[in-house]
Amino acid sequence: MAIALALCACRQGYRVRYWNAPGLITHLQLAQHEHRLIQMEKQWLNQDLVVVDEVGFVPYTPEGAQLFFRFIGYRYERGSCIVTSNLEFAQWSAIFGEERLTDALLDRLTHRCHILLMNGASCRFRQSMKRQEEGMTN
Repeated sequence: MAIALALCACRQGYRVRYWNAPGLITHLQLAQHEHRLIQMEKQWLNQDLVVVDEVGFVPYTPEGAQLFFRFIGYRYERGSCIVTSNLEFAQWSAIFGEERLTDALLDRLTHRCHILLMNGASCRFRQSMKRQEEGMTN
């Protein structure tokens, strides 16, 4: 759904950037080590919408968690974000490693937002089951 919304935004002329969360954090860490983080911050505001997909699939280092917080904090109320995760908010502290940072991050993400809870089998899972069923009938 996040990708579909991003494509709709692109078709309407909005500037959109997609990241998977681990890739974004790796990119942020590299920029910090190369002293380009301030330059990147300016680029973050050039996007009308940023999609950060797959938050919570892997735990982040303290540095990575802080950089992700900095990214979200910088975009906060300056540009739209779509963030996807397979975790409930109560589980985010385990990924970000620090409860205060996680609370502040969630405070920014959930302020003036729409939260969509998706339950049920994933689209990929349904497609896989359908292929298996079709294979049995052929």
